[in-house]
Amino acid sequence: MDDEWSDELGPPGVSVRSVEQLVGGFANSTWRVTLADGEVVVVKSSSSAPDGLFAVEAAGLEVLRGAGLRTPTVIAVGARSLTLEALNSSTSDTAEFWEAAGRAVAGLHGRTSPRFGWESDGWLGRLPQENGWDDDGHRFFATRRILRYLREPKTRQALDAADLAGLERLCDRLGDLLPAAPAVLTHGDLWKSNVIATPDGEPVFIDPAVSWTWAEVDLSMAYCTGGIPESFFAAYHEIRPPEPGWRDRLQLLNLRELLSVVAHFGPTGDSVARIRGVLKRFS
Repeated sequence: MDDEWSDELGPPGVSVRSVEQLVGGFANSTWRVTLADGEVVVVKSSSSAPDGLFAVEAAGLEVLRGAGLRTPTVIAVGARSLTLEALNSSTSDTAEFWEAAGRAVAGLHGRTSPRFGWESDGWLGRLPQENGWDDDGHRFFATRRILRYLREPKTRQALDAADLAGLERLCDRLGDLLPAAPAVLTHGDLWKSNVIATPDGEPVFIDPAVSWTWAEVDLSMAYCTGGIPESFFAAYHEIRPPEPGWRDRLQLLNLRELLSVVAHFGPTGDSVARIRGVLKRFS
């Protein structure tokens, strides 16, 4: 994103002393802003943000905070921007940091729901995250996390008819491939760049796409996108011991993220090849 800064993006009624644009996510511009009183905040902005995108993100941060995760304090929400507490913009790559992050996510996954979904749809990147309620986890994951991306124009351009048919067949077999598990509170976009640090090194979780779904959906993104070390998973599993075969299942569950990438960007990188690899492995 390359939006221009304007003072209307900052907290309402507050003067701005200086602005520095930060490098970061693909969906929004990010700014480190010093206010007139010397307070430093972070502002995420987009001139083309879908209606309600930043309000949904702010609500998700508050949900995670209420469940015990450290998240940035929400300072202001606007139609085109979100103002947050300023923290470190990077992670701390120590074993202790990732162990603490693993324990925090394990605690989050202790919150359960009798149903899969959320009270409203959300966003994963710039595309809607469909969260309609369902009592069946396999049907929810198939319908809301895989098949919904097959309607996206860039997905249909990137994947051929055999790919689409293979994904539909795979969804029909999820009950045989994935064990039944409860719906838990999930971050929803849990990759390395969305775990940053306080000045004293405490893990902080940003950019959520919350819903009630399988815990292993969070773990699949953390594992398959790379960069999160084994110390995270070891600490997580000290609190929530894994079911046999968990590493193998993560590749299948990561279809949701691979399809999201293709739906956003088309056939860039290796996402299409990885989708086909999952189809071959699990068909």
